[in-house]
Parts: sequence; C-alpha cells; structure tokens
Amino acid sequence: MKFIFVTGGVASSLGKGVIASTLGRLLQNRGFHITIQKFDPYINVDPGTLNPNEHGECYVTIDGYECDLDLGHYERFTDIQTTRWNSFTTGRIYQDVINKERRGEYGGKTVQVVPHITDAIKERMLRDQQPISEGLYPDFVITEIGGTVGDIEGLPFLEAIRQLKWELGDDAIVVHLAYVPYIAAAGELKTKPTQHSVKTLQSYGIQPDCIVLRSERPLSEGLRRKVAGFCNVRPEYVLHSPDVPTIYALPLKMHEEGLAEVILNLSGIENTAKLPVTDSHAAWHRFVDLWMTSTEELHIGFIGKYNLQDAYKSITESLLIAGTYCQKKVKTHFINAEDITEDNVAAMLKSPCAKNADTEGHYDGYIICPGFGDRGIEGKIIAARYCRENNLVTLGICLGMQIMAVEFARNALGYKDANSTEFDKHTDHPVIDMMEEQKHIANLGGTMRLGGYECKLKKGSLTHNIYNKDMIVERHRHRYELNSHYIDEMEKAGMVCSGRNPQSNLAEIIEYTPNLFYIGTQFHPEYSSTVLNPHPLFVRFLESLATK
Repeated sequence: MKFIFVTGGVASSLGKGVIASTLGRLLQNRGFHITIQKFDPYINVDPGTLNPNEHGECYVTIDGYECDLDLGHYERFTDIQTTRWNSFTTGRIYQDVINKERRGEYGGKTVQVVPHITDAIKERMLRDQQPISEGLYPDFVITEIGGTVGDIEGLPFLEAIRQLKWELGDDAIVVHLAYVPYIAAAGELKTKPTQHSVKTLQSYGIQPDCIVLRSERPLSEGLRRKVAGFCNVRPEYVLHSPDVPTIYALPLKMHEEGLAEVILNLSGIENTAKLPVTDSHAAWHRFVDLWMTSTEELHIGFIGKYNLQDAYKSITESLLIAGTYCQKKVKTHFINAEDITEDNVAAMLKSPCAKNADTEGHYDGYIICPGFGDRGIEGKIIAARYCRENNLVTLGICLGMQIMAVEFARNALGYKDANSTEFDKHTDHPVIDMMEEQKHIANLGGTMRLGGYECKLKKGSLTHNIYNKDMIVERHRHRYELNSHYIDEMEKAGMVCSGRNPQSNLAEIIEYTPNLFYIGTQFHPEYSSTVLNPHPLFVRFLESLATK
C-alpha cells in the first residue's frame, strides 16, 4: 500500500481537492484501487454546524458522516463511496484523544501534541484497518491536507507526515500544489512564492517529491527547471495544472502531463508505460468531449438563501454532469428567497435569459434548495406555489420538499396556517414535524437522520419510471419529516407520496401528478451523482425541459 500526501502552498482555493481527485481517477484508469481522505485543520468536530455562507455545503457520506465538500469531488471523480474514515478534522482528533485520556488509556502520562496527537493523526492516515470493500485494500491512499503550508493549525498534520516519510520510506510520497502568479506590470510569471512555500515545507522536515504548479499562463521549460533547482525536485517531476474550461477536463490534462507516471515512478513501480489505460479513461474522454461540444444553454433558478458559489456545490455539479449527457450547458442563477413576496414573485422568477416568448420569461427550470432556519421560508413557499400553479419544471430537495408540502397544504387543502414546527411550534396544522426520535436530542452536530436509507418507490409513479427500480438507497440530512396524518388528503388532491422508507414508513418523495415535473425529495440525490454515473433524477429534470 502506497501513501500520497497532497499539500498546498502560497494561497488557498488552488484546487487541492480537485488535484487529489484527479490523481485518484488517473490511478484508477491505470488499473489501481484507491481511496482518498481529507484532513481539515479547523477545530469543529465536523462541518455539520458551519454556516454554508462561510464554508460551503456540508457533504454527507453513505454511512452518515457530515464532512467537507471536497469529499463530493472525490466521489464524483472516482465513483468510490466515502465513509467517516475518509474525513477528519482537528476537532475530531483532539476529541478522540481527550476521550481516551478521560478513560485513563494513557496510564497517567502527560498528553501532548507530540506524540499523542500526531500518533492519532498517523493512525488515521495509514487507514490500514479499513478496506475499500470486504477483503479488498487500496493500492494507494491519497490524503489531502486542508489549508495552506504555514498555517499554524496545520502543523500537527505536517509533523505526522514528516514522521511517516521516515517510517514508510518510498511508500510515502508528497505532492505539493503551489501557485505561480503572473505580474502584469512586469510581464512575468514569478516562482518566488512557490520557492518560499517549499522552503516552509522543508523547514518542517518535509521534502516534496512532486510539485504541481497552478498557473493561468503556460509555463516554460526554463521556469520548471528553475523551480526544480530551487526546490530539490527532479525537473520531470515539476508539472503544470493550468486553467481548464471545466474541472472535469483536468484528468485529461494531467494525463498529458504524466502525473500518474510520476507517482508510479516514485512508488518504484517499473514499466509504467506498459500499464494499460482502462476503459474508464475513454469514458471520461467521451464525457469531456460531450461537454465541450454542447452549445445549447439551460438556465436553472436556485430558490435559496445561501448566496455563495459552494453552498449548493453538489447540486450545481450534478446538473452540470446531467446536462452534459443531455448535450446541454447548464447555467445556474441564485434567487434570494428572502426577497420574494406575493407581489414580486413573477418578477423574481423571471429570467433575463429567456430564449423565446413561449417561456414567458421564466428560467428553464427551478430548484427549491435545501437549508435550515426560518430565514427566507415564506419566500420559498410563495415561489413553490408559483412554480406549481404555472406548471414549471421544479425539483425540491430536502427542505425544498417540505416547502412543497407546506405550500400545497395551505393553498390546495385550505389550511392557511399550515407550517413546519421548525418555524412555527404552535401551528394547528404541522404538515412538517420533527421525527419522534429527534425530539429529545440536545446537541446539534451529527445528530440528524444522516446517511443512506432505503426508499420503496410507488409503481406507476413518475419517480418509479425515472429510477426504473422498486427500491433505492439515497442519503439524508434532516430532522423533520412530512407528517403522515396529511398524506391521504394530499394524495386525493394530486400530491402523491411516491416513495417511502420501508422500515419507518416515512415519506421520502412527493410529486404533483398534474404537472410535467414537480417532484420533492426528502433525501439529497446530489450526493449520489458522479461523472460516469449521472443521477437519473437530474437527468430527467433536464430532459423534461426539452418537452415543455
């Protein structure tokens, strides 16, 4: 088993997660089994309580762990299913160490960052106790370190890597991603920030084996040799990660750069040139070609309250992927639910991108987005009614489904005060209520209904037709549910419950049968969509736009 550590320097947001995912895909394309994990330096035990406006979306693994959105990149690129063993934070590691100290497991020793915290980090980095599947262990474990080299909170992780480099020898490889800025006034690319980044890494006792240079401009051979010389790296192990039109083109570009061959050479694997490239490489190439040749645009309105690019990252990427297979370029547009009123809803949902008069100024489709808290809720309800009554193609996700149910109860069933007890604890018509097992939980982090649950689909429903299955498994992240007391009445009025959990009988999917596509899911389908396996709900959502 080989261990690859991906670090970043100079600046944040360079794309370490995408590079780690790309490396995983390239190794898979050469026939190797991989897994990827993320170590985040922040003190939060997990990102489940972080504001999406600050940190972006919270991703959920199949086994119900709340984690960083980079794990979504890992899954979309590699088709592996991550678990709680693929994501660790400083807070989680310190919590585990402190709990062991409280139980007396350190035998009265003084608990310190070195060796106790670093040993806990190393144990999780090695991950040798966790096979990919029964009896199958990865050939490569790729470990991304969050943050930037030089951040004080990242020091214990770098110290753990330093120790592992000595302990594992050639079985441990460090890939360092750094930025080469272009100074327009001088007309030059500057390598000094990269040099300082590597020197900082070296001061911690870590020598990178491969350097990937992030730059918007082409890099000359001389510049690469300069970086190699100053950073003690072989010139052929200095690679370029350029801007690409879509992140999904990066595996093709890094394949041309020879990233997989560099890693295999560093791993001591001989005759790498003779290793076959699997069919997945060709499939990936076809996907990127489809994206590049698609010209027609579809414009989707996101009715939500988090005006940050990464707040709905998995939904955006799922639409991009599904759109590519439909040979469409999907553009998403944020619509702030806080600003929507009865008087302006038509104007708020009007698209500046309408292609012809038949669209009546609407976006091609709408997503009623997930979220928590009462901010923007009434605006979402107003928007849901407008979409339903105007037969606009609409998908509601998690809270979005609950909004659809509340709106229907208010306007189709006549219960004007219908609401969720999340927003009105005293409503006479709690169409959405807290799940019984959630009512006595005090802590917030990791306590919701999380991870994969079965859902039995109703035969003859649109959803059953989309999945073409009787039983599915999808991932959840919520603590409120559709109150089953109202389902019969809703179904008589046209809002059908087309999916239920077979154990608890909880409603998982609702669909308004008079409309072309008006579906709400309690689960998050975006967590299950990958480049080579697009989610059928998103594909049908976009296909429905062509039949309007």
